[in-house]
Amino acid sequence: MNRNVLSRRALVGVAVAALALAGCGGGDDDSDTGTGTGTDASAGASDYSSLSGELKASGASFPDAYYQEVITELKAAAPNLTVTYNAVGSGQGKKDFGANLNDFAGTDSTVKDTDGPAAGSYLYVPTVAAPITVSYNLSGVDKLQLSPDTLAKIFQTDIKNWNDPAIAADNPGVTLPDKSITVAHRSDGSGTTNNFTKFLVAAAPDTWKLKSGDTVDWPASTQGAEKNSGVAQLIKSADGGIGYVDYSDAKASGLSFAAIKNKDGQFVPASLEGATAALNGATVKDDLTYDPLNAAGPTTYAITAPTYILVRTTYTDAAKKDLVKGFVTYILTEGQSLAPEVDFAPLPEELKAKALAQLDKIQ
Repeated sequence: MNRNVLSRRALVGVAVAALALAGCGGGDDDSDTGTGTGTDASAGASDYSSLSGELKASGASFPDAYYQEVITELKAAAPNLTVTYNAVGSGQGKKDFGANLNDFAGTDSTVKDTDGPAAGSYLYVPTVAAPITVSYNLSGVDKLQLSPDTLAKIFQTDIKNWNDPAIAADNPGVTLPDKSITVAHRSDGSGTTNNFTKFLVAAAPDTWKLKSGDTVDWPASTQGAEKNSGVAQLIKSADGGIGYVDYSDAKASGLSFAAIKNKDGQFVPASLEGATAALNGATVKDDLTYDPLNAAGPTTYAITAPTYILVRTTYTDAAKKDLVKGFVTYILTEGQSLAPEVDFAPLPEELKAKALAQLDKIQ
Protein backbone atom coordinates (compact mmCIF):
# COMPACT_ATOMS: atom_id res chain seq x y z
CA MET A 1 0.00 0.00 0.00
CA ASN A 2 1.44 3.39 -0.94
CA ARG A 3 2.08 6.24 1.44
CA ASN A 4 -0.74 8.40 0.04
CA VAL A 5 -3.31 5.70 0.77
CA LEU A 6 -2.04 5.28 4.32
CA SER A 7 -2.15 9.04 4.90
CA ARG A 8 -5.65 9.28 3.49
CA ARG A 9 -6.92 6.46 5.70
CA ALA A 10 -5.48 8.19 8.72
CA LEU A 11 -7.26 11.42 7.74
CA VAL A 12 -10.54 9.57 7.23
CA GLY A 13 -10.23 8.12 10.73
CA VAL A 14 -9.56 11.57 12.20
CA ALA A 15 -12.50 13.07 10.32
CA VAL A 16 -14.89 10.35 11.48
CA ALA A 17 -13.70 10.69 15.06
CA ALA A 18 -14.18 14.46 14.93
CA LEU A 19 -17.68 14.09 13.53
CA ALA A 20 -18.57 11.57 16.21
CA LEU A 21 -17.34 13.87 18.98
CA ALA A 22 -19.29 16.76 17.50
CA GLY A 23 -22.40 14.58 17.45
CA CYS A 24 -22.02 13.77 21.17
CA GLY A 25 -22.35 17.43 22.12
CA GLY A 26 -25.15 18.31 19.71
CA GLY A 27 -28.87 17.85 19.55
CA ASP A 28 -30.97 15.91 17.05
CA ASP A 29 -30.33 18.12 14.01
CA ASP A 30 -29.97 15.07 11.73
CA SER A 31 -32.97 13.19 13.11
CA ASP A 32 -34.92 13.59 9.85
CA THR A 33 -32.07 12.76 7.45
CA GLY A 34 -31.76 9.02 8.04
CA THR A 35 -28.10 8.13 7.58
CA GLY A 36 -26.99 11.71 7.10
CA THR A 37 -25.56 10.83 3.69
CA GLY A 38 -27.86 12.71 1.35
CA THR A 39 -26.79 14.70 -1.67
CA ASP A 40 -25.41 17.49 0.49
CA ALA A 41 -22.48 15.17 1.18
CA SER A 42 -20.54 16.84 -1.61
CA ALA A 43 -20.27 19.98 0.54
CA GLY A 44 -17.80 18.30 2.87
CA ALA A 45 -16.83 15.12 4.71
CA SER A 46 -19.87 13.15 5.87
CA ASP A 47 -20.35 10.85 8.83
CA TYR A 48 -20.91 7.35 7.45
CA SER A 49 -20.52 5.67 10.83
CA SER A 50 -24.28 5.12 11.17
CA LEU A 51 -24.33 2.85 8.10
CA SER A 52 -24.83 -0.66 9.45
CA GLY A 53 -25.80 -3.77 7.54
CA GLU A 54 -24.93 -5.71 4.39
CA LEU A 55 -25.11 -4.91 0.68
CA LYS A 56 -24.68 -7.47 -2.07
CA ALA A 57 -23.80 -6.38 -5.58
CA SER A 58 -22.58 -7.95 -8.81
CA GLY A 59 -21.77 -6.90 -12.32
CA ALA A 60 -19.06 -5.39 -14.50
CA SER A 61 -15.44 -6.44 -14.05
CA PHE A 62 -14.29 -3.23 -15.78
CA PRO A 63 -14.71 -1.05 -12.60
CA ASP A 64 -13.95 -3.85 -10.12
CA ALA A 65 -10.58 -2.46 -9.00
CA TYR A 66 -12.21 0.88 -8.24
CA TYR A 67 -15.19 -0.57 -6.37
CA GLN A 68 -12.93 -2.82 -4.29
CA GLU A 69 -10.82 0.21 -3.36
CA VAL A 70 -13.94 2.17 -2.40
CA ILE A 71 -15.23 -0.72 -0.28
CA THR A 72 -11.89 -0.99 1.51
CA GLU A 73 -11.64 2.74 2.18
CA LEU A 74 -15.23 3.14 3.33
CA LYS A 75 -14.71 0.41 5.93
CA ALA A 76 -12.68 2.85 8.04
CA ALA A 77 -15.58 5.33 8.07
CA ALA A 78 -18.40 2.75 8.22
CA PRO A 79 -17.06 -0.25 10.14
CA ASN A 80 -20.50 -1.82 10.51
CA LEU A 81 -21.27 -1.79 6.78
CA THR A 82 -20.32 -4.83 4.70
CA VAL A 83 -20.39 -4.44 0.92
CA THR A 84 -19.69 -7.39 -1.39
CA TYR A 85 -19.18 -6.73 -5.10
CA ASN A 86 -18.86 -9.82 -7.31
CA ALA A 87 -17.33 -9.02 -10.71
CA VAL A 88 -19.29 -11.46 -12.89
CA GLY A 89 -19.63 -9.20 -15.95
CA SER A 90 -22.19 -6.58 -16.90
CA GLY A 91 -24.53 -9.08 -18.53
CA GLN A 92 -24.82 -11.31 -15.46
CA GLY A 93 -25.01 -8.33 -13.12
CA LYS A 94 -28.03 -6.98 -15.00
CA LYS A 95 -29.68 -10.41 -14.90
CA ASP A 96 -29.02 -10.66 -11.15
CA PHE A 97 -30.54 -7.22 -10.69
CA GLY A 98 -33.66 -8.13 -12.64
CA ALA A 99 -34.05 -11.30 -10.54
CA ASN A 100 -33.62 -9.35 -7.25
CA LEU A 101 -30.45 -11.27 -6.44
CA ASN A 102 -28.43 -8.14 -5.69
CA ASP A 103 -29.02 -4.75 -4.08
CA PHE A 104 -27.36 -2.86 -6.93
CA ALA A 105 -25.56 -3.81 -10.12
CA GLY A 106 -22.46 -2.59 -11.92
CA THR A 107 -22.70 -2.23 -15.68
CA ASP A 108 -20.72 -0.59 -18.46
CA SER A 109 -23.60 -0.97 -20.93
CA THR A 110 -27.20 0.17 -20.94
CA VAL A 111 -30.11 -2.14 -20.13
CA LYS A 112 -31.83 -3.93 -23.02
CA ASP A 113 -35.29 -5.53 -22.95
CA THR A 114 -33.71 -8.99 -22.75
CA ASP A 115 -31.40 -8.16 -19.83
CA GLY A 116 -33.92 -8.68 -17.03
CA PRO A 117 -34.72 -5.41 -15.24
CA ALA A 118 -38.12 -4.01 -16.12
CA ALA A 119 -38.36 -0.53 -17.61
CA GLY A 120 -38.89 2.06 -14.91
CA SER A 121 -37.51 -0.15 -12.13
CA TYR A 122 -33.97 1.23 -12.16
CA LEU A 123 -31.87 4.37 -12.38
CA TYR A 124 -28.41 4.82 -13.89
CA VAL A 125 -25.79 6.38 -11.61
CA PRO A 126 -22.49 7.18 -13.40
CA THR A 127 -19.48 6.51 -11.18
CA VAL A 128 -16.14 6.74 -13.05
CA ALA A 129 -14.73 6.17 -16.54
CA ALA A 130 -11.56 4.63 -17.94
CA PRO A 131 -9.78 3.70 -21.14
CA ILE A 132 -10.26 0.31 -22.76
CA THR A 133 -6.77 -0.56 -23.91
CA VAL A 134 -5.86 -2.51 -27.01
CA SER A 135 -3.22 -4.63 -25.30
CA TYR A 136 -0.74 -6.77 -27.17
CA ASN A 137 2.17 -9.16 -26.72
CA LEU A 138 4.64 -8.89 -29.58
CA SER A 139 8.34 -9.59 -29.11
CA GLY A 140 10.55 -6.75 -30.33
CA VAL A 141 7.72 -4.21 -30.76
CA ASP A 142 7.66 -1.67 -27.94
CA LYS A 143 5.33 0.86 -29.58
CA LEU A 144 2.33 0.21 -31.76
CA GLN A 145 -0.21 2.46 -33.47
CA LEU A 146 -3.56 1.29 -34.82
CA SER A 147 -6.24 3.10 -36.77
CA PRO A 148 -9.90 2.07 -36.28
CA ASP A 149 -10.15 0.36 -39.69
CA THR A 150 -7.00 -1.67 -39.06
CA LEU A 151 -8.24 -2.54 -35.58
CA ALA A 152 -11.58 -3.71 -36.98
CA LYS A 153 -9.84 -5.92 -39.55
CA ILE A 154 -7.63 -7.47 -36.87
CA PHE A 155 -10.49 -8.34 -34.52
CA GLN A 156 -12.70 -9.82 -37.22
CA THR A 157 -9.61 -11.70 -38.50
CA ASP A 158 -9.47 -10.11 -41.94
CA ILE A 159 -5.86 -9.35 -40.99
CA LYS A 160 -4.09 -12.48 -39.78
CA ASN A 161 -0.39 -11.56 -39.63
CA TRP A 162 1.48 -8.82 -37.79
CA ASN A 163 3.44 -7.70 -40.86
CA ASP A 164 0.25 -7.04 -42.84
CA PRO A 165 0.52 -3.90 -45.01
CA ALA A 166 -2.34 -2.19 -43.15
CA ILE A 167 -0.55 -2.50 -39.80
CA ALA A 168 2.71 -1.41 -41.44
CA ALA A 169 0.99 1.70 -42.85
CA ASP A 170 -0.07 2.69 -39.32
CA ASN A 171 3.49 2.16 -38.05
CA PRO A 172 6.03 3.71 -40.44
CA GLY A 173 9.61 2.82 -39.58
CA VAL A 174 8.62 -0.05 -37.26
CA THR A 175 9.87 -3.55 -38.08
CA LEU A 176 6.90 -5.88 -37.68
CA PRO A 177 7.50 -9.63 -37.37
CA ASP A 178 6.11 -12.27 -39.72
CA LYS A 179 3.97 -13.74 -36.94
CA SER A 180 0.37 -14.88 -36.70
CA ILE A 181 -2.06 -12.73 -34.70
CA THR A 182 -3.96 -14.34 -31.82
CA VAL A 183 -7.12 -12.37 -31.02
CA ALA A 184 -8.40 -12.53 -27.43
CA HIS A 185 -11.87 -11.38 -26.35
CA ARG A 186 -14.41 -11.74 -23.56
CA SER A 187 -16.40 -14.98 -23.50
CA ASP A 188 -18.94 -13.70 -20.96
CA GLY A 189 -21.55 -10.99 -21.42
CA SER A 190 -19.47 -7.85 -21.01
CA GLY A 191 -19.90 -4.10 -21.01
CA THR A 192 -16.24 -3.88 -22.04
CA THR A 193 -17.11 -5.85 -25.18
CA ASN A 194 -20.14 -3.62 -25.70
CA ASN A 195 -18.11 -0.41 -25.54
CA PHE A 196 -15.20 -1.77 -27.58
CA THR A 197 -17.50 -2.91 -30.38
CA LYS A 198 -19.57 0.31 -30.17
CA PHE A 199 -16.34 2.19 -30.81
CA LEU A 200 -15.64 0.09 -33.91
CA VAL A 201 -19.20 0.64 -35.17
CA ALA A 202 -18.73 4.41 -34.75
CA ALA A 203 -15.13 4.77 -35.92
CA ALA A 204 -14.92 2.08 -38.63
CA PRO A 205 -18.51 1.83 -39.93
CA ASP A 206 -17.55 0.62 -43.40
CA THR A 207 -15.16 -2.04 -42.09
CA TRP A 208 -16.58 -3.51 -38.88
CA LYS A 209 -19.16 -6.20 -39.63
CA LEU A 210 -19.76 -7.87 -36.24
CA LYS A 211 -22.05 -5.15 -34.84
CA SER A 212 -21.99 -4.36 -31.10
CA GLY A 213 -23.30 -5.83 -27.87
CA ASP A 214 -22.37 -7.43 -24.57
CA THR A 215 -21.60 -10.49 -26.72
CA VAL A 216 -20.82 -10.68 -30.45
CA ASP A 217 -20.30 -13.55 -32.87
CA TRP A 218 -16.51 -13.70 -32.84
CA PRO A 219 -14.68 -15.70 -35.55
CA ALA A 220 -13.98 -19.31 -34.56
CA SER A 221 -10.20 -18.80 -34.70
CA THR A 222 -10.26 -16.24 -31.84
CA GLN A 223 -9.91 -17.06 -28.14
CA GLY A 224 -12.28 -16.10 -25.32
CA ALA A 225 -11.89 -15.72 -21.57
CA GLU A 226 -14.05 -14.47 -18.71
CA LYS A 227 -13.48 -11.04 -17.18
CA ASN A 228 -10.89 -8.44 -18.18
CA SER A 229 -8.28 -10.27 -16.12
CA GLY A 230 -8.91 -13.46 -18.12
CA VAL A 231 -8.36 -11.69 -21.44
CA ALA A 232 -5.18 -10.15 -20.04
CA GLN A 233 -3.88 -13.62 -19.20
CA LEU A 234 -4.66 -14.90 -22.71
CA ILE A 235 -2.66 -12.03 -24.21
CA LYS A 236 0.29 -12.62 -21.88
CA SER A 237 0.38 -16.32 -22.75
CA ALA A 238 0.57 -15.83 -26.53
CA ASP A 239 3.44 -14.16 -28.37
CA GLY A 240 1.46 -12.39 -31.08
CA GLY A 241 -1.60 -11.93 -28.87
CA ILE A 242 -3.90 -8.90 -28.91
CA GLY A 243 -7.09 -8.10 -27.02
CA TYR A 244 -9.13 -5.38 -25.35
CA VAL A 245 -8.60 -4.94 -21.60
CA ASP A 246 -9.53 -2.21 -19.15
CA TYR A 247 -6.71 0.19 -18.27
CA SER A 248 -6.42 -0.94 -14.65
CA ASP A 249 -6.10 -4.66 -15.45
CA ALA A 250 -3.78 -3.98 -18.39
CA LYS A 251 -1.39 -2.02 -16.19
CA ALA A 252 -1.62 -4.54 -13.35
CA SER A 253 -0.77 -7.33 -15.82
CA GLY A 254 2.22 -5.43 -17.24
CA LEU A 255 0.80 -5.43 -20.78
CA SER A 256 1.82 -3.14 -23.62
CA PHE A 257 -1.00 -1.27 -25.31
CA ALA A 258 -1.36 0.49 -28.63
CA ALA A 259 -1.93 4.15 -29.38
CA ILE A 260 -5.31 4.43 -31.11
CA LYS A 261 -6.09 6.94 -33.87
CA ASN A 262 -8.78 9.29 -32.59
CA LYS A 263 -11.47 11.28 -34.39
CA ASP A 264 -9.03 14.17 -34.95
CA GLY A 265 -6.54 11.84 -36.64
CA GLN A 266 -4.07 11.72 -33.74
CA PHE A 267 -2.59 8.48 -32.39
CA VAL A 268 -3.12 8.74 -28.62
CA PRO A 269 -2.15 6.05 -26.07
CA ALA A 270 -4.48 5.06 -23.25
CA SER A 271 -4.20 7.41 -20.27
CA LEU A 272 -6.38 9.03 -17.64
CA GLU A 273 -5.70 12.41 -19.22
CA GLY A 274 -7.01 11.14 -22.55
CA ALA A 275 -10.05 9.64 -20.83
CA THR A 276 -10.78 12.91 -19.03
CA ALA A 277 -10.59 14.81 -22.33
CA ALA A 278 -13.13 12.38 -23.80
CA LEU A 279 -15.43 12.78 -20.77
CA ASN A 280 -15.42 16.54 -21.09
CA GLY A 281 -16.69 16.30 -24.65
CA ALA A 282 -19.47 13.77 -24.02
CA THR A 283 -23.18 14.62 -24.21
CA VAL A 284 -25.15 13.44 -21.17
CA LYS A 285 -28.69 12.16 -21.74
CA ASP A 286 -31.62 12.79 -19.38
CA ASP A 287 -31.20 9.32 -17.82
CA LEU A 288 -27.49 10.16 -17.18
CA THR A 289 -26.14 7.70 -19.72
CA TYR A 290 -23.46 9.20 -21.95
CA ASP A 291 -21.05 8.13 -24.67
CA PRO A 292 -17.40 9.29 -24.61
CA LEU A 293 -16.40 6.79 -27.32
CA ASN A 294 -14.74 8.26 -30.43
CA ALA A 295 -15.03 11.76 -28.93
CA ALA A 296 -13.59 14.72 -30.81
CA GLY A 297 -10.46 16.53 -29.66
CA PRO A 298 -6.74 16.15 -30.39
CA THR A 299 -5.89 14.73 -26.93
CA THR A 300 -8.86 12.40 -26.43
CA TYR A 301 -8.31 8.68 -26.01
CA ALA A 302 -10.73 7.18 -28.51
CA ILE A 303 -11.87 4.09 -26.57
CA THR A 304 -12.93 5.69 -23.29
CA ALA A 305 -15.79 3.87 -21.59
CA PRO A 306 -18.30 4.92 -18.92
CA THR A 307 -19.51 2.70 -16.12
CA TYR A 308 -22.66 2.89 -14.01
CA ILE A 309 -24.34 1.53 -10.93
CA LEU A 310 -27.94 0.44 -11.37
CA VAL A 311 -30.07 1.27 -8.34
CA ARG A 312 -33.74 0.48 -7.87
CA THR A 313 -36.33 3.22 -8.12
CA THR A 314 -38.03 1.63 -5.09
CA TYR A 315 -36.58 -0.45 -2.26
CA THR A 316 -39.21 -2.23 -0.19
CA ASP A 317 -36.74 -2.31 2.72
CA ALA A 318 -36.17 1.29 3.89
CA ALA A 319 -32.97 0.34 5.71
CA LYS A 320 -31.57 -1.23 2.52
CA LYS A 321 -32.46 1.93 0.59
CA ASP A 322 -30.49 4.04 3.08
CA LEU A 323 -27.47 1.74 2.80
CA VAL A 324 -27.47 1.89 -1.00
CA LYS A 325 -27.82 5.67 -0.99
CA GLY A 326 -25.07 6.00 1.60
CA PHE A 327 -22.65 3.76 -0.30
CA VAL A 328 -23.26 5.42 -3.67
CA THR A 329 -23.02 8.88 -2.09
CA TYR A 330 -19.57 7.93 -0.82
CA ILE A 331 -18.57 6.82 -4.34
CA LEU A 332 -19.68 10.17 -5.76
CA THR A 333 -18.03 12.33 -3.10
CA GLU A 334 -15.03 11.20 -1.06
CA GLY A 335 -14.65 8.12 -3.28
CA GLN A 336 -13.93 10.16 -6.42
CA SER A 337 -10.47 11.02 -5.10
CA LEU A 338 -9.63 7.30 -5.05
CA ALA A 339 -10.26 6.84 -8.78
CA PRO A 340 -6.87 7.96 -10.20
CA GLU A 341 -5.00 5.82 -7.67
CA VAL A 342 -6.47 2.68 -9.25
CA ASP A 343 -6.37 4.02 -12.84
CA PHE A 344 -9.86 5.43 -13.32
CA ALA A 345 -10.96 8.94 -14.26
CA PRO A 346 -13.32 10.74 -11.86
CA LEU A 347 -16.50 12.31 -13.17
CA PRO A 348 -16.60 15.95 -14.28
CA GLU A 349 -18.17 18.14 -11.58
CA GLU A 350 -21.40 18.79 -13.49
CA LEU A 351 -22.03 15.10 -14.12
CA LYS A 352 -21.15 14.23 -10.52
CA ALA A 353 -23.76 16.74 -9.29
CA LYS A 354 -26.39 15.19 -11.58
CA ALA A 355 -25.49 11.72 -10.34
CA LEU A 356 -25.92 12.78 -6.71
CA ALA A 357 -29.29 14.32 -7.56
CA GLN A 358 -30.30 10.99 -9.12
CA LEU A 359 -30.19 9.41 -5.66
CA ASP A 360 -33.01 11.67 -4.48
CA LYS A 361 -35.34 9.81 -6.88
CA ILE A 362 -34.97 6.53 -4.98
CA GLN A 363 -38.11 5.70 -2.98
